[in-house]
Amino acid sequence: MYLHLGKDISVEKDSVIGVFDLDNASQSALTRDFLTRAEKGGRVVSVSDELPKSFVVCDSPSRTGVYLSQMNTSTLLKRSKTAGL
Repeated sequence: MYLHLGKDISVEKDSVIGVFDLDNASQSALTRDFLTRAEKGGRVVSVSDELPKSFVVCDSPSRTGVYLSQMNTSTLLKRSKTAGL
């Protein structure tokens, strides 16, 4: 099963580690550092041209990825329930 994050981007449900509200989570220095390192490492994928509201951290055998989504966390949560997460 897959979780649709926006545009044409979907991730495997088994790879999702967490879905986070960007405004709330980025208040933490640790989270900001994690996102900065992920961006410098080329692991951040923006799934929309709009301002992101959430980010999804995924882990696959090849790498950990961070997906910035224009959807809020409640929308992604509803989608995850229909995807069987």
